[in-house]
Amino acid sequence: MSTCPTEPGAGTLAAALSAQGFAFVPGQMMRALLAQERGLGDWDAFADSWNRLTPDAYLAALGRQRRRRFAVFRMGPESAPRRLEHQAHYQALQYNTLQGGIERWFDPVEADVAASPAMESLLRFGHGLFGSLAATCRSSRIEVHQFRIEAQPGSAGHPTPEGVHRDGVDFVLVLMIRRHNIASGTTTIHAPDGSRLGAFTLATPLDAALVDDRRVHHGVTPVHAIVPGEPAYRDVLVLTFRGEAGSAVT
Repeated sequence: MSTCPTEPGAGTLAAALSAQGFAFVPGQMMRALLAQERGLGDWDAFADSWNRLTPDAYLAALGRQRRRRFAVFRMGPESAPRRLEHQAHYQALQYNTLQGGIERWFDPVEADVAASPAMESLLRFGHGLFGSLAATCRSSRIEVHQFRIEAQPGSAGHPTPEGVHRDGVDFVLVLMIRRHNIASGTTTIHAPDGSRLGAFTLATPLDAALVDDRRVHHGVTPVHAIVPGEPAYRDVLVLTFRGEAGSAVT
């Protein structure tokens, strides 16, 4: 069992995913990989958009601890990312026992964010990598989820309130945007029988987790405020890739 992140070179990400079903990519390496696409020249504006996410009303019973926006794209083998009309996010109960089986409507990703160089770089990178691993993903439906998980006074924030799970897609890319005044938030990777395969923390901007959702389960431990009474949050971008119509992510 691996308890440390795998840190593959730029040419070995596909091999790492094939070998173990997941990979950790340090932020510096991720920046270099995205520079091969459209780059991250607009990163500051891109990251600032997380300050404009809106509350996830579907988690109201658990307290105001999550903000988000949502969008859907399609990409073909030779095509640029194409944003689809705004739509509901849906998961089957088998993948989300907490909120599955219903259509959930979230505010859309802002137009300038969806069309930004940073977003296009991430979509192209993921599509190219995952398409090299699965022929079905050479034409993909890509769901974009902006998340802010907030730790409230006396209450932890739960990045994955449904626990360790699969998303019901082919591949998942999780990118750290920022952490502010929080501890924990450790990503854990598990075999289908529940045994732990690895664990790592997305700690700095652009740290990323790549997951073969067909083979492994994943979860994230709750986050806690370091300084009580001050804002405490974890901002991430989650991209899911599926080679057929469908959706995922809690």
